[in-house]
Parts: sequence; structure tokens; C-alpha cells
Amino acid sequence: MNKKWFQIGLASIFLLSLVLRFWGLARFNTLVFDEVYYAKFGNDYLTGVPFFDGHPPLGKLIIAVGIWLGSHVPWWQDIVNGLTGSMRSPMSYRWLNALFGSFIPMILAGIAYQISQRRSYSLVAGLFAACDGIFLVESRYALINQYIVIFGLLGQYLLLLALNYQQRYNPFRYFLCLTLAGAAFGASIGTKWNGVFYLGGVYILWVIAWLIRWLQSSKFVNATANFIDADTRQSYQQYNSPFILNFVTRHRYTNFTPLENLTKLHFTHIFAFLAVIPAAIYGLIWIPHLRLDTRYNFIEVHRQIFSFHERLGGNTAGVHPYCAAWYKWPLLTRPIAYLYETAHSFTDPLPVMGPPLPAGVGKAIYDVHAMGNPFLWWFAFAAIMFLLVLLVWGFLEPLIKINRLVLPVSLNTETWIALYLVVNYFVNLLPWVRVSRCAFIYHYMTGVVFAFLAIALIVEHCLRSYLLPLRFAGVSIIFVILTAFIFWMPIYLALPMTSSAYHMRMWFRSWI
Repeated sequence: MNKKWFQIGLASIFLLSLVLRFWGLARFNTLVFDEVYYAKFGNDYLTGVPFFDGHPPLGKLIIAVGIWLGSHVPWWQDIVNGLTGSMRSPMSYRWLNALFGSFIPMILAGIAYQISQRRSYSLVAGLFAACDGIFLVESRYALINQYIVIFGLLGQYLLLLALNYQQRYNPFRYFLCLTLAGAAFGASIGTKWNGVFYLGGVYILWVIAWLIRWLQSSKFVNATANFIDADTRQSYQQYNSPFILNFVTRHRYTNFTPLENLTKLHFTHIFAFLAVIPAAIYGLIWIPHLRLDTRYNFIEVHRQIFSFHERLGGNTAGVHPYCAAWYKWPLLTRPIAYLYETAHSFTDPLPVMGPPLPAGVGKAIYDVHAMGNPFLWWFAFAAIMFLLVLLVWGFLEPLIKINRLVLPVSLNTETWIALYLVVNYFVNLLPWVRVSRCAFIYHYMTGVVFAFLAIALIVEHCLRSYLLPLRFAGVSIIFVILTAFIFWMPIYLALPMTSSAYHMRMWFRSWI
């Protein structure tokens, strides 16, 4: 794929994301789901009203900036409400979120390109991210979950850029990207604490990279040679790159990924740019809030937040009807209805207040469901598990074939990519295993993006395969994901539906 078509493809994906997020953004002149907190908190920053929230302040500060800017756009003031504490247009507290959310597919496409240097992989990854439902819904309202993902992914993208510039011996851009990466990680944590998992993924990969480097060292190889015979040593060399997807592709891929440069990140660089800077940015983010609400200092407000989460109770429907434990997220068994309203007919004004009409009375249903694209999520989960199996098999194959456990002394590009995706996915998922408070499916947003990259990787390999059935499989997966996105579009954009059309999209009772 040449550069021109690559740029056209990226621009088309961004335009699709932008149009879907801004279409009908002010249709519901009310507060949707957690807008009752975050839109109001954003307005409180502007009106000087102290408040307490169970999360760091960055997401609300961004919403406040959007409200202030949006309130100066004259043609947005025809529709207003006073639900935030001031007369505000719903466009004013939603538009900036919609704009930021449109860049998520671009950032994910950028990461795909940096780790692989392949334009086709980048486009498929960006397309899949643009065709997801929960990211579309979250960015159309004044909510803050998307900012954890935006800043966390941006931090990882900038880190990969830094590693690339280090390979090219460009120290200025290397240190600039490292600095910006640290700031982005700090911003992710400054939105919600689970943003730290993006930084945790970097730390773990850095340790793994050093372990691999040690395994490649002559000291280890010589030590290993003392315990195995010549035949075993020869067999040992065959298992230095545990990844099989290369065998189904037409073309030989690049032999370089910036992930191989992780060990060139000196410990002092890790400490200064990926520990001190994130901590400093996190602290600076709190200044406006602490100046507004003087009841708690920096230490005490964190104690209050920790106590708030402890009081949220167990992870059951008795605490909140949409509580969903971590193991329910990948299979999409309990999404959230952010809005559900009914009207007598499709020509009635959009319902925004009051309880739904009695069953059998309403003919038009308006539903906003925070639900991922089902087939994208199911394929993505299968893909990440497939990559995990490939990695585990690559390390266990010598044990099975030569009856000796030996570790690989080198990894190829595709193995590095798989390792990057698997590590980041599970670092963002597994900490929730021990969380006892009520959790929701939107907490999975930080990890599912790496599953998107996993299914995009496999689909791209299939599209490049010399085997016709695999090429057909790759095209079919793309078609199914696009079709599913269109099919469930009415519950992402709250398009008017009949009762039968609504229930046709609710495949399981747990989705309602």
C-alpha cells in the first residue's frame, strides 16, 4: 500500500468517527447516565461551587473547558437546560468529548504502525476501533472513561515513537517524546486511577525485554551449553522465534520493531520520564480542584476517594443493576442502558424526561446502550487468547520435542507484537480480579483496545496469506464486524425503533 492511499484510508476512518460522534449530539436535551455527575461537576468548576468526586479531576476539567468554549458558540444556544446548575446547551458539555473520541481510532492505528511498520495493519486496526459501540457511546456524552484510554494509548504511542527515534540516533526527538509520554501517562492516571495500568504494561515489557537480552547474552548461552549436549544445542537453536503466523503470509515482514529497543531505555530514563514526570503531572492536575474545594488537602482527598470506593459495596446486581464482574466483560454479557425512553409515535418530540410509557403503549423506543460491537469483541477476545496460546506454545515446544525446557534466545517482530498485545491486555484486565466493589463494563475499555489490535493483526495476516481460505476468512471477519456495527447502530445513536426492532437487537436477556 502506497503512502497516498494510506493517508486517504486514515482520513476516511477519522471522518467516519467524527461524523458518527457529532451527528445529533444535542438531540437529548437532558443529562444522560453519569452526565448527572460529570457535566454538573464541569459546570461547578466554572461557577466556583466546591464538590467531591470519587475520581481525579482531569476528565471534569476537560468537560469544563468544553462548556466554557461551547457557551461562546451562538448557534448552539437555541436548546438549553439548567440541569448542570446553569443554563447550558447540551452541545456545550458534549462537543469536546466527541472531538477527542474521534481520535481514538487514529491513536490505535498509530500504535499498530509503530509496532509493525505496516500500513495495512494500521488501517485495519483503526477501522476496527472506529466500528466499536461503547467507544462511540462514551464519546457522545459528557463522560470521562474515554480519557483514560486516550491518554494511556497516547503515552504508549509516544513511547514507541521515542524508541524509533532512538534507533535513528535522534536524541532531541527521543527525549521530547519520552517527556510527552510521561505527561500523557500522568494525564491518564489523573482521569481515573486505573490509568496506571498503561504505565504498568510498559514496566512489565521493559523487564521482559531485559530478561530476553540476558538470555541472548554469551554468559547465559555458555552456561546453558555446560548442561546440554551438542545435539540438544543444535535443536535449541531451532526454537529461537516462537511464532507461526509468518508461515501463512505472502510477504516477509520487517525484521525491526521499536519494542526491541526497550532495553536501551536506561533505568534513569524510566525513573525520570516514566515515573517522576507522570507523578508530577498527576500532582499538577489536582491544583485547580484543591483551590476550589479547600476542605481536603492533597493527602486527605485521596483518603476520601479510597474510602468512597470501599463503600461502593459488592459486585452484585443488588448494589447496582448493571454491576458486572471482570469475567463478564470479554463476552459482553452485561452492557449498560444509558438511556431508555419511549414515545407514542415516531413523529412525537424526543422524550427526555419522565418514566417510560407503560408496556404496549409506546410505539417508538429510544435507547442508548453502552455496549461494544458484539462480533468485534468476541473475535477480539478469541484473537488475544489465540496469541497467548501461540506464545505459550512457542516456549513449551522445545520441552515437548526435545524433552528439555529451554527459553528462546531471540524473538522475531511478530512475537514482539504478540507479546506487547498480550501483556498490555492482561495488565489492564487482571487487576480487576481482586476488586470487590461494583464494576461496570466500561472498565474494560482500557484493555479491549489491545484485543482490537490482536484481531486486526490476525486479519491482516490472513489478508496477506497465500492460502485462499485464509484470505476469505480475513475478508469475512471484516464484513461481519462492519455489518454488526450497522445492525446495532440504532442502540448506539438512539435512533427510533419499534418494540420488535429493539428486541431483535437484544439477543440475551442480560443485555436489557
